[in-house]
Amino acid sequence: MKFSSFHLFHQHDGWSERDVFTYNIQLIEYLEEMGFDGVWAAEHHFRDYGLCNNIPGILSFMAARTSKLRLGTGIVVLPLHNPVLVAEEIAQLDMLSNGRVDFGVGRGYQSGEFNRFGIDIAEARDRFDEALDLILKLWREDSVSHQGHYYRCADASLKPKPIQQGGPPTYVASISPDTVKRCAQRGLPILGDPVATFRNLGRAADVWRSEMATNDFSTEGVELCCMRTVYVAQTNEKARADLAKFESGFDRSAIVNVQSAPIDAKTGEIAKGYEFWQDRYLKGGTLSDDFRWDQLEVIGDPERVTGQIKMLQALGYGNIMCDFGSTRPMPIEDMKKIIKLFAEEVMPEFR
Repeated sequence: MKFSSFHLFHQHDGWSERDVFTYNIQLIEYLEEMGFDGVWAAEHHFRDYGLCNNIPGILSFMAARTSKLRLGTGIVVLPLHNPVLVAEEIAQLDMLSNGRVDFGVGRGYQSGEFNRFGIDIAEARDRFDEALDLILKLWREDSVSHQGHYYRCADASLKPKPIQQGGPPTYVASISPDTVKRCAQRGLPILGDPVATFRNLGRAADVWRSEMATNDFSTEGVELCCMRTVYVAQTNEKARADLAKFESGFDRSAIVNVQSAPIDAKTGEIAKGYEFWQDRYLKGGTLSDDFRWDQLEVIGDPERVTGQIKMLQALGYGNIMCDFGSTRPMPIEDMKKIIKLFAEEVMPEFR
């Protein structure tokens, strides 16, 4: 089992923009010190929800500040970018980091971002498919010409090429059956959604394995990744109390709401291709503590957390992307204590 961490670069009330980056940079350096396998940075635009609008930029900076951590894009929202430029930026990052890149991609979901870029969110799936195929081809072939519906290039030869043969390991953010199948049809592993229940993560892994076999792809040595909110305390009672305390002061609807929803600006309804997530975005993000404790989060004392991770491992996931509290305005020393407890009491069970 590999353990990595997720960094949203969320701007909390009272934090300057510089505070956000300083905090996360310090945490990433600490994660390497504590023996984690990797880190993942999220892409968002135009909101304090996440200030990292250029993942290759921040990861290039972290490549110079670390030596062992794998550097993951978690995720690049492909429909918002020119795929030729993405292929170049990730190839350069792979070279600068000496082959430490993991490439996480997705089609995105926040209509506010799409609208401000002037891109129709109803086109997101088709743009994503065309962009991903072109990126993989650019990494794997010496010269590429492409005349697609959304993107075009002629006789493009990347320089530099990625250090990792054929390009960095590529993960597709997916949990709905249709997206999981599309992922497996390319022979690519999934990156499980953080708000999918444990049961849905298991179903996604089953669909992925079945579709991989149907398309004659081997699953041997292919690592599935899932993102989970992770919180470990000395006792279950403390973990449960801390969960309740955090939720009582947290307006979840400020993050999961209509503004964040994949709304088609022309119809005012959920955009084409996002029907699976309609209820998720339009219910305001209401989740009970019992639901989070039993079905969603990796949380509890070290023994309980270890058991939950073993359950995820049995489902087929080999990399846990740990969100230790990206939306919690926690002093850095308190965050380091949580990470240290996890590294010392949980991780050794899997090494």
